[in-house]
Amino acid sequence: MKTQHQWWEVLDPFLTQHEALIAFLTFAAVVIVIYLYRPSWSVCNVPGPTAMPLVGHLPLMAKYGPDVFSVLAKQYGPIFRFQMGRQPLIIIAEAELCREVGIKKFKDLPNRSIPSPISASPLHKKGLFFTRDKRWSKMRNTILSLYQPSHLTSLIPTMYSFITSATHNLDSKPRDIVFSNLFLKLTTDIIGQAAFGVDFGLSGKKPIKDVEVTDFINQHVYSTTQLKMDLSGSLSIILGLLIPILQEPFRQVLKRIPGTMDWRVEKTNARLSGQLNEIVSKRAKEAETDSKDFLSLILKARESDPFAKNIFTSDYISAVTYEHLLAGSATTAFTLSSVLYLVSGHLDVEKRLLQEIDGFGNRDLIPTAHDLQHKFPYLDQVIKEAMRFYMVSPLVARETAKEVEIGGYLLPKGTWVWLALGVLAKDPKNFPEPEKFKPERFDPNGEEEKHRHPYAFIPFGIGPRACVGQRFALQEIKLTLLHLYRNYIFRHSLEMEIPLQLDYGIILSFKNGVKLRTIKRF
Repeated sequence: MKTQHQWWEVLDPFLTQHEALIAFLTFAAVVIVIYLYRPSWSVCNVPGPTAMPLVGHLPLMAKYGPDVFSVLAKQYGPIFRFQMGRQPLIIIAEAELCREVGIKKFKDLPNRSIPSPISASPLHKKGLFFTRDKRWSKMRNTILSLYQPSHLTSLIPTMYSFITSATHNLDSKPRDIVFSNLFLKLTTDIIGQAAFGVDFGLSGKKPIKDVEVTDFINQHVYSTTQLKMDLSGSLSIILGLLIPILQEPFRQVLKRIPGTMDWRVEKTNARLSGQLNEIVSKRAKEAETDSKDFLSLILKARESDPFAKNIFTSDYISAVTYEHLLAGSATTAFTLSSVLYLVSGHLDVEKRLLQEIDGFGNRDLIPTAHDLQHKFPYLDQVIKEAMRFYMVSPLVARETAKEVEIGGYLLPKGTWVWLALGVLAKDPKNFPEPEKFKPERFDPNGEEEKHRHPYAFIPFGIGPRACVGQRFALQEIKLTLLHLYRNYIFRHSLEMEIPLQLDYGIILSFKNGVKLRTIKRF
């Protein structure tokens, strides 16, 4: 029979292995906890709801959708913490603080933070929107020079031609039309001509049946709709939200497995990049020098400026050109759909809008840039109120370049600071009865407009990082609405849900589209 000492000799190696395993598991657990929670420790002094392990506050986003930040602002005040998985965001939900971040302290927060949907897509990451530091500054200065008022004025006849062609088929008997789709085709055609010098032929009287063009646009739409900011994106994007360190390794694996969403996104982006590179290469070889489209002007700037040649390499030209296609189509189509949907549900607004438009003159008269700016004040109010009601970009991303104090909180370098423009637009302090559609709230002679904070409504962003194409977009929106309301009125389709459901991504979109009944006026 073994003695007690002999038993310990037998068990000692097993105990040592067991202790080592416990030590390893303990160490691994500590590493995981540190990895998951370390980012939030540096901003734990900023108030916010208790975050769930791994997913953070994403369940709140699933529950409230885009309104989640308004809900949290009411509870925690104008600056609070929101965790996108493990990544903490400092949400700014007050107009003066937005001015502080976007303008006064721009040098401390000059770049946009790059969320997981973008980090997985070089095509999107290399555009002006997410480019950083000196490269962004040079790209911006070059691109701004392309949006001179004289150039925008010269685009009016082209824009109007596309608009009249796209709406030609509305002249038949009253019928239900998915205007969100129609507007996406129209705005893609317009920006295609302005950015690429290419007529995609999507919205004409006889749409071009070009398989390559159709394929390109389908890929463009698919690529855009996959930029999700919740748990409905691809697996690699979901991992990027939850465990960023795993995003790229899993993406490299999943993009090679046919049928996965990452595989489809990878194929789509690769084909888009290839087609864009072909367009850029072809245009660079052309001898014509009188073309005024965006791509031609970028290429000319690259050839005339040695520094620009290093900035606008082929991949960056493709990315920034595609970015213009995205920014100039999806966002503008969303706003146009919003206006028609809201006005068709408010007949008093429609009546006043029609009076202003009819008073301009003959229905065939094309307005000048001066006309658009000065002769349609109520149309301006309607557009602004629609953009407030449905803010297409409810969040604007920034990232601290060094330690900086915002709203009394010291934020370390690398902190993601996001401006909640959608919250500002629904704040009753600046917009009484925010749930109501009231264009007159933007009347420059009204008390509400006079007393509102100047940065309570900033749909195109703020400071040097604001949208460079906002004048282009507004010109296109006004011309489209003028032509439509000169000839038609619209009513909600019985097949459309009310209120409209939204998809929450890098930009907002209508989940099931906007379907309206078209009625010819004359």
